[in-house]
Amino acid sequence: MPLMKHLLLTLIALIQRHPHLVALFGFVSGVASFLLVERQAELARVLALVMLVSWLWLILENILRERIAKRFGFELPPPVLRFATQMIHQESLFFVVPFFFITTTWNSGQLLFSGLLAAAALISITDPLYYRWLAPKRWLFLAFHTLALFAVLLTALPIIFKLTTAQSYPLALGTAVLLSFPSLFSIITVRRWWRGMLLIGLTLALGAGGWLARTWVPPATLWLTEAAVVSQLDSRKRAPGASIKQLSLAQLRQEGLFAYTAINAPRGLNERIYHVWRHNGHVIDRIAVDIHGGRKKGYRAWTYKQNFPETAVGRWDVQVLTEAGQMIGVLRFKVVE
Repeated sequence: MPLMKHLLLTLIALIQRHPHLVALFGFVSGVASFLLVERQAELARVLALVMLVSWLWLILENILRERIAKRFGFELPPPVLRFATQMIHQESLFFVVPFFFITTTWNSGQLLFSGLLAAAALISITDPLYYRWLAPKRWLFLAFHTLALFAVLLTALPIIFKLTTAQSYPLALGTAVLLSFPSLFSIITVRRWWRGMLLIGLTLALGAGGWLARTWVPPATLWLTEAAVVSQLDSRKRAPGASIKQLSLAQLRQEGLFAYTAINAPRGLNERIYHVWRHNGHVIDRIAVDIHGGRKKGYRAWTYKQNFPETAVGRWDVQVLTEAGQMIGVLRFKVVE
């Protein structure tokens, strides 16, 4: 028992002397999971599972602290507990950053979510910001904590359990919101009869906000490897023709258009996506496409549209959406007279 206690204290002291190694480990494991999700799916699952298990510390912190005190005969001091929380935040955020940076559609609102994740990761390794600015503000720390957990779940669930985005997004959102309830309870200290109603209302508002903002959240395990709007496509070779950025109304009427996409997905994952054709921001058509994961260069799929409205001149885009409404990418083109 004294040996275990000595090893535990030595490990804590080592991590405290080299705190950035935790963030480096999270980043390296995230890159490894991203690269190995196709070739070594089992190893990628193990790395993702480590991230989820580490969150048990935050969820069961008080229970684990009591068990450690009873088992090893000493209590972990508060600074060590705060450092353990920071360590998990560092590890988790740097683990998910590679996934989201690859899958983000940067010319869309997803820039805000991925930028927020990057900022949170930097804050987690900057002690003055983390301890003096973030930690004292309980509501801000709650938001930080929920964001990190939500991002980890979005990344890990499809890898570990082969869940589709339609399954993983509401599950990740629901779990993050549910686990934020105790923190909300500790923040709202007013002793009134409507305290319970306020807690429930804030929890539901948090969940509703996360659901409405899902288009701005990149699907962490789905990304475009190739995309183009073309007038010709070789269906036998599954190869698109020359990409089109602008065409005339006459060409559009005569030839129609293909929206071609190659989407990378984890091995064994079957997912339904949608090509949503929009004209000047208004949805004109929504076409479902089923994709299958495992191909290194992405699963090649396309939709063909020939029937266009009479007033087809203007800006067009084809949003590639998951069944949950998350955007994988967007193709843009312009029709002129």
